[in-house]
Amino acid sequence: MAYLKSSSTEPQQPRTAKEVIAANVKSLIEQLEAGHSEALTAYLNAMSRFHNYSFGNILEIARQKPDATRVAGFWKWKELGRSVKKGQKGIRILAPIIGLRRKKDEEAERDITKQNTAVLVGFRSAYVFDVSQTEGAELPELREISGDVGENRDRLLSFIERQGIELVFTENIAPALGVSYAGRIAILPGQSKAEEFSTLVHELAHLCCGQNYVV
Repeated sequence: MAYLKSSSTEPQQPRTAKEVIAANVKSLIEQLEAGHSEALTAYLNAMSRFHNYSFGNILEIARQKPDATRVAGFWKWKELGRSVKKGQKGIRILAPIIGLRRKKDEEAERDITKQNTAVLVGFRSAYVFDVSQTEGAELPELREISGDVGENRDRLLSFIERQGIELVFTENIAPALGVSYAGRIAILPGQSKAEEFSTLVHELAHLCCGQNYVV
């Protein structure tokens, strides 16, 4: 299928998360220097929409399809009763490749539940499509987060502090609700308690996936 392949004449694509971020930041700076301020708006809008994607992949989505609002893989759209329209070009992102690190025999014998450990061994190219590139069944509307978080917010903030993670509330990340990187979480102020709690959990999960934090 055309949307799963790239031409051999195309420039080499970034292969790691760091390369993806560096390439997109460079592209953004070049566009801003050329007077294209709408590029920054597209990147910030993407950050507010795609919370389930890494920072690097958010930048990739924004660069390739600035007007994207809801993306998913080819087969995920099938599960939702929709099909990718013929001739549509996929949005390239990086998907993690997870392998198993085997424990030494004597160590595995002591604790059978820890025989193998999942480790990140690299990345591969994957393709997603925006809802505008698909057709089929109507999708359920996304609902705002609500509810009473109670004392869970304080417990979560206490955990974040114990891990040495810096937490700041700043309007500079708008329109994104939250951003996490290098042991730091930034949250957009003014969210409801339920929205803020959800955003904190999501950004903490991003950090925990890349660091050895202890619950």
